[in-house]
Amino acid sequence: MTEFDTRKERLEFNKLQKRLRRNVGSAIADYNMIEDGDKIMVCLSGGKDSYCMLDILLNLQKTAPVSFEIVAVNLDQKQPGFPPEVLPAYLSGLGVPFHILEKDTYSVVTELVPEGKTYCGLCSRLRRGTLYGFAQQIGATKIALGHHRDDIIETLFLNMFYGGKLKAMPPKLLSDDKQNVVIRPLAYCKEEDLEAYAGLKEFPIIPCNLCGSQDNLQRQVIKEMLQGWEKQHPGRLETIFAAIKSVAPSQLADTDLFDFASLQIERPSRIGMVNLWDGETGGDKDSVSMPDSSPSDDMVRESA
Repeated sequence: MTEFDTRKERLEFNKLQKRLRRNVGSAIADYNMIEDGDKIMVCLSGGKDSYCMLDILLNLQKTAPVSFEIVAVNLDQKQPGFPPEVLPAYLSGLGVPFHILEKDTYSVVTELVPEGKTYCGLCSRLRRGTLYGFAQQIGATKIALGHHRDDIIETLFLNMFYGGKLKAMPPKLLSDDKQNVVIRPLAYCKEEDLEAYAGLKEFPIIPCNLCGSQDNLQRQVIKEMLQGWEKQHPGRLETIFAAIKSVAPSQLADTDLFDFASLQIERPSRIGMVNLWDGETGGDKDSVSMPDSSPSDDMVRESA
């Protein structure tokens, strides 16, 4: 890690580190992500987010009130230029148990996806299937992914704008076959904090050339839109994320989520009237009630 030139730089780093650890700890507690005896499979891609996740979890492991095991796993997808020696050297230096899986998903993706189209969907499905299967093979009880707060917000808008669905990435997820639980410990962390932390820690970042080589990705368009909003209105992303955590099903329009069809009025036979008399005018202060009988025909005609 870089040596700090001034006391102020050291203090700023400490504040950043404490904030990230606090955010990760809060997310873990809020969603019961890690339990006593868990074996956490930390998926390490070589990007800044997964490095930060591993670093923070290793530190929390020392002070957590529960005991859990960490094993790092990297999937070498045989992308051109991927340096296979970087992660083994880094993880060996940390003394962290790890596995490197080799599976040529790159050839599959480039063969099946038409030129100019986004690789991400197929790539992530192939990667997820491999990791799910390996988690069961090694007896991992949780799979930790490095998605952060900004990833979750971007996914919300991607699904709204391009998929017509109101959904994002949950901090904790049970797979469809109920064989794996996925956790996202960085769910409360800002991308800018993670980027700053990774730079200060000098993690050996491995870029994703497969995805990065594609221009005008939908996610990049969404990211630029959100960054523009945040620049014009600081705090907007935090408000959007708060909305993801506070959903009112009756105020949306999903008939599977809320029973709109069965809504019925619940009106008493006598309706108390609010006292409209002002005491200073000498008016009667007693409240009045609507009569039990229906209005006369004459009253109806006059009101019409």
